Amino acid sequence: MAVESREKRKAKVLEVLNKARAMELFAIAQYMNQHYNLDNLDYGEMAANMKLIAIDEMRHAEMFADRIKELDGEPVAQGEGSVAKGQDVRVVFPFDADLEDNTIDTYNKFLQVCRDNGDNISMNLFQAIIDEEQIHYNHFDNVAQHVKNLGDAYLSRIAGTPSTTGGITKGFALPGGGAAGGAGA
Repeated sequence: MAVESREKRKAKVLEVLNKARAMELFAIAQYMNQHYNLDNLDYGEMAANMKLIAIDEMRHAEMFADRIKELDGEPVAQGEGSVAKGQDVRVVFPFDADLEDNTIDTYNKFLQVCRDNGDNISMNLFQAIIDEEQIHYNHFDNVAQHVKNLGDAYLSRIAGTPSTTGGITKGFALPGGGAAGGAGA
């Protein structure tokens, strides 16, 4: 039985890391679209949590990109899939629970690819992200069950809640952040 070269094994790991990154980029776009829609519908608490989960997905995408770069690969820049727009609030949370459940299943397979190809660092990265995806799944599934079981009573409790997610996030163009903030221009 021939042993695969180190480069071939690394290529397999890079492939799953990039597939995972594409999945994360899609999730960011999907969840931010839902965040805007929920906020527009005045479901502030739901919108705020959706934004925070999207930020988690942004962090995951960056973690995958960092690992890809460590392995001398090139991170993908496009998400995988088409964003579902204009979803009814009753559809959003079961849809997202299914998305997270699929992600967990897929990432477990990707974790095994990393293990089989001798990359414990990437394997551990997948495990850490799977743990966070499970938290997202639990949240989406719980809200979906509340909406299903309690219906309009639950939704009316959420309607009109604030959507703030904390203080102003410093960005590149805001004072005190990035190059523009430090340039004094």
